[in-house]
Amino acid sequence: MTDEKERAPSAASERAALAGRAGIVAAGTLVSRVLGVARESVMAACFDAALIDLFVVAFTIPNTLRGLFAEGAASAAFVPVYSDLRAKEGAARAKEFHARAAGVLMIALAVLSIVGVIAAPALVVAFASGYLEDRARFDDTVALTRVLFPYIFFMGMAALSAGALNANRRFAVPALAPALLNVALIAAPFTMIPIALAMGLPTIGALAIGALVGGALQVIAQWPALLRAGLWVRPRATLQDPAVRRAIALLGPVAAGLGVYQVNLMLSRSLASWLPAGSQAYLWFGTRLVEIPQGVFAIAFATALLPTLSDLVARGEHDELRRTFTFALRSMLFVALPASVLLIVLAEPLVTAVYMHGRFGWDETVQTARSLLWQAAGVWAIASVRVVVPVFHAHGDTRTPVIASVVNLVVFAGLGIALSRVLDHVGIAIAISAAGALQLVMLLAMLRRKMGRLGLSEVAKGTLRIALACAAMGATSWAIARLVRWDDGASVVDMLVLAGAIAAGGVVYLGAAWLMRAPELEAVLGRVLKRFRRGRATAAR
Repeated sequence: MTDEKERAPSAASERAALAGRAGIVAAGTLVSRVLGVARESVMAACFDAALIDLFVVAFTIPNTLRGLFAEGAASAAFVPVYSDLRAKEGAARAKEFHARAAGVLMIALAVLSIVGVIAAPALVVAFASGYLEDRARFDDTVALTRVLFPYIFFMGMAALSAGALNANRRFAVPALAPALLNVALIAAPFTMIPIALAMGLPTIGALAIGALVGGALQVIAQWPALLRAGLWVRPRATLQDPAVRRAIALLGPVAAGLGVYQVNLMLSRSLASWLPAGSQAYLWFGTRLVEIPQGVFAIAFATALLPTLSDLVARGEHDELRRTFTFALRSMLFVALPASVLLIVLAEPLVTAVYMHGRFGWDETVQTARSLLWQAAGVWAIASVRVVVPVFHAHGDTRTPVIASVVNLVVFAGLGIALSRVLDHVGIAIAISAAGALQLVMLLAMLRRKMGRLGLSEVAKGTLRIALACAAMGATSWAIARLVRWDDGASVVDMLVLAGAIAAGGVVYLGAAWLMRAPELEAVLGRVLKRFRRGRATAAR
């Protein structure tokens, strides 16, 4: 027993390594998100907003189930069980579970794909009932959905492979693999339109074909990493393994919780389908920009955090679990709050620089900027939710987050229906942020009840320091961005001004955090600062 404890990495070293692991995931995710923005820029230039609406709905439908059977299965069900088996029964048993879970998931995803293709008309009615008013738009959306639905098969298998790699502290390849989807979608308008037309699809069907290609590439790209790590398995479907049944039991409540979120997304699409043409696109493009900080920081921390928390729970180190969670939440807020502020004060310049070209004019830019502004207001809350939920999952508690998700849905539905009647798509954006903030408050309250004191007073003090630094940063970036006009597109000079506004704001933020001696600064930038100091010491010698 003593030898086993000595071999296990210490909890303190795990917490010290967490920021580094999150940094690896963040770097890979940043590549994917930047390519994602390039993808959306190409989409905006090549297709009308009304046509983009159809793809947004069709792509959303399989993506809702992807959240349940891909990310949900990997993060909440597979990783905790895999980590527990490896800690208690050894690597060989964990690998056996991986093979059996892969077999069961493969069959489930194949059946789901077939059902989705057959049920496409009913699914489009559920997600975009407003399109029934225009039969041509409805039929085109159904056709796109049928082409896109098998995408969920590739995403599910890619997520399971990523879960195995992440559980073994191998984060780089899973973080970079999603970039291949964006590469495929960027190339699609230039290569796939003839194929789409030959299949009887509208021109934007090229993106649907590109999504399938990108999904397959994400699966294939992880094979070498699995082989090198000794994690390659041949799927063997069986429900006789108690660990497989345990993972399925965990997935049920997770599916319920994520299902609430997907109903939320479905309602958002349905509400937008009754609004003026282009509303889906305005929300979609705003969301893509919001997802840069959410993906780079929130998903990075959540991905790196879950295996660490699962191991701490398995070893019974609950005090260290609390400290690790508080560290992760403070670090998350240190990067998420300034991201929210920058997206708010630079909404119009950012949308102009990224999207305003080709078929995307000033009117579309203004509407997308309004969507971005209000979605950005909730970035910090939604990012923090991604840090809190893994703590429940690490304990094998997948039911508690469902309660908060249900409240999120109720609040979003009420606000979304009421506000969209007077504010169109902006009302939906406001509802998203407000519901996310309330969900975070509820999750923290329920976690405190579960674990006792969490050190949230220190988090609150840190948040106040961050807010003061954000105020200085926001004022600086806003003033610089207003030096040029943005209603006639973004010239090279305008782009340099925007880059300067972001850079200057970042310098002011970090400087203010340093003056206030914010410990989060050292936590987040510690590795960079240590390397810098070592470099100076070497040069001095």
